[in-house]
Amino acid sequence: MRGKTFKVVQVVVAVGIVIGLVAALTACAPEESGASDVVGQGYVSGDGSVQTYDPGERKGPVAITGTAFEGDDVDTTEWVGDVVVVNTWYAACAPCRAEAPDLVELANSKDGVQFLGINTDDDAGAALAFQRTFDVPYPSIEDRTGAVIAGLADVLPLQAVPTTVVLDQEGNVAARVIGQAEHSTLEALIDEVLAEAA
Repeated sequence: MRGKTFKVVQVVVAVGIVIGLVAALTACAPEESGASDVVGQGYVSGDGSVQTYDPGERKGPVAITGTAFEGDDVDTTEWVGDVVVVNTWYAACAPCRAEAPDLVELANSKDGVQFLGINTDDDAGAALAFQRTFDVPYPSIEDRTGAVIAGLADVLPLQAVPTTVVLDQEGNVAARVIGQAEHSTLEALIDEVLAEAA
């Protein structure tokens, strides 16, 4: 009888531990930021999958407006005629940090291309510190409410952070990378859209 009681106590303790872990994970889950979140991480670990769209199949044009963390107004409709690369990110996101040097290098080396960040989680202090760390040469706008991403949902669903989108010279969606964007992949996508206007 004593052995059975001991086993029951073990089961009760094990169940209690599981419930406690679930509760702890739920408590650590980030607030909804307009992107689907992995519990305790705050981002979807995308696999880097790429979607491309032929010119006749593209949705848009996409118009993104907001205020950059530096205080300047941003309006992508002013960039019509250039290829536009839009990247969602936030400072504590590991794949965002991993891809940042590649985005910076491409932003500094590509003529006829504008880059824009949409930050889904940070206040100005954290975002600007990230931008200084990686010497980011392009603006990012704050979207902690998810309003910017929600406004793009019909044309450009963004369920993962990071996601990188390439818009053609008319502002239409030409390509999307879900998850960390590899340098060679993103460069090829940009070059392909640039070549369309040549």
